[in-house]
Amino acid sequence: MEEPIESLSIYLPLPYRVLLITILGRIWLFGLNLHYFQVVRIDASPMLRYTRGSSEPPLHKSVYQVASLLALLFGANIMAFWVFTAGSEEAVKNLQMLPVLLFLAVVGIFLWPFGGWHQRGRWRFLRMFRRVIVGGLHPDLRFVDILLADALTSYAKVLGDFAVCVCMFFSGYSSTNPTPNRSAGGRYLMPLAISIPYLIRLRQCLIEYVRARRKGFPSAERRIHLYNSAKYASAFPVILCSALQRGYNNPDEPHIFSQSTLSKLWLLAVVINSLFSFYWDVARDWELTLFSSRRSSSEHPYGLRPNRHFVNKELYYGAIIIDFLLRGTWSIKLSPHLDYINEMEGGIFLLELLEIFRRWVWIFIRVEKEWVMTRGSGALGLLEGSDGVLLTDFGKFDGD
Repeated sequence: MEEPIESLSIYLPLPYRVLLITILGRIWLFGLNLHYFQVVRIDASPMLRYTRGSSEPPLHKSVYQVASLLALLFGANIMAFWVFTAGSEEAVKNLQMLPVLLFLAVVGIFLWPFGGWHQRGRWRFLRMFRRVIVGGLHPDLRFVDILLADALTSYAKVLGDFAVCVCMFFSGYSSTNPTPNRSAGGRYLMPLAISIPYLIRLRQCLIEYVRARRKGFPSAERRIHLYNSAKYASAFPVILCSALQRGYNNPDEPHIFSQSTLSKLWLLAVVINSLFSFYWDVARDWELTLFSSRRSSSEHPYGLRPNRHFVNKELYYGAIIIDFLLRGTWSIKLSPHLDYINEMEGGIFLLELLEIFRRWVWIFIRVEKEWVMTRGSGALGLLEGSDGVLLTDFGKFDGD
């Protein structure tokens, strides 16, 4: 008996979900990050090494303009898809060219060669993306390169979905099929695609280690980059064990481990990766003291740090809680009542959206920490005890 088709796969097939998450997460949410930074007087442009002319609009407005065009194209395209398919499963399978045209339009916007319309920003992003995609790290653009590469790790599953879409398209299965063939391209295509962002960051960490050694930095400072590379390397056992677990769908295929042993190995790998990543987010990326002996210092609220730009300490605590909970979404697989979420297209889509949201929150504190470090406590416009702008006040400002 065939399982019923999910409504999500009829009205939002896999290619549209990939495009929606990319437009929402990489463009719209980043624009919101930049907008809020301007509201709280954090000038992100120097940290991003993007200088604007006096006649140019604020950076977040430029991002909003690009995002609005992409949203308009997406909305028009998917509305046409709904009109032509009318909820018919067969029509959905046969109309895969519409999302393909949308993908080509999105790529074309960034590759538009005739100047004007944010050309400098578009081409700068493409150069940076080309450098980062092979694991490169520009000495003068270190922070922005790392920021982009870190963001890509949150799109690892989305990248896997994109690889599946491409394989389904060229195999004749139809990329808009309401029942995606996640085995398209073989058992290891998706794991390899998911591994790419982690390989990028791993290479960047090793580049930083080599540079630190060449400059004669103390061994303690050099080792930090090795520890960071170990964090990204810890994702590979999780990806490999997940790929091997899928192999048990074929009873005729030989297996190295029993299914029970493999499940235990997967659990061990995922706990190590999740806790390691959570620790690094809090202790290293955000420089909070939650895991150090200084957590109870009288100089700052419990677990935070003395120099902070955001007035509301609850914002930091909220970010820590969100990061911990969403780093642990793997635990859904451990509950017999929730395991089906990982098998449903809607469940997979929800988990991808939650990871994008986690990364969006992470960027607020990561950039704030960089601002505190580069400007120094004496240059901060917002310190505890001063008048500040809270996240809840965001909607009261127009960003001018």
